Amino acid sequence: PVLEKMHLVPADNVLDVGCGAGWLSRRLGKLLPQGRVVGMDVSDEMIRRARRASVDFENVVFVTGEVEEIPWEPNFFSHVVSVESSYYWPDPVVGIREIFRVLKPGGAAWMLINYYRDNPHVHQWGGLLEVETHLLSAAEWSELFRAAGFGNVEPERVRDHSPTPEVYTGRWFRDAAELRAFKAEGALLVHGAKEGKA
Repeated sequence: PVLEKMHLVPADNVLDVGCGAGWLSRRLGKLLPQGRVVGMDVSDEMIRRARRASVDFENVVFVTGEVEEIPWEPNFFSHVVSVESSYYWPDPVVGIREIFRVLKPGGAAWMLINYYRDNPHVHQWGGLLEVETHLLSAAEWSELFRAAGFGNVEPERVRDHSPTPEVYTGRWFRDAAELRAFKAEGALLVHGAKEGKA
């Protein structure tokens, strides 16, 4: 659903922040045959995995880097996307400012997260995660976007309509009913534009 909302065109340049093993970067690469996709992650090991899995993609590159200091020139990307990484950033304020810096005028940022304050079914995740996290509300994330300079900031929910198993045995939820409730609340998508003409 997020990719549809981004209204990508084949020549767009997109930065995937917190790309992990590169699944989203590869998907973007197929959609942007005349563009470029840069996947960035703080983990050297994840970048190695992403590169190994992406050798067939000439328009996708991977770099090691932190969102607080993105290793790229200003005003370059038409879109920046982050899926399930922003609550791990040591300083989200600085990270969002850096995303604003590398976006070109007219570009847009898209941040999708499951771990946010307005969804009560994820609050227990903080104790299960191995690193410090930020549990912020939709309003707080939106305000960080506005403070960084973004306009047209729009938080919304992206609900998960996939089937839920009758029995849940993972560690993130108490049972299948809580998983269903979590999916009904949906992930938080925060979107903002860097105003100006490209």
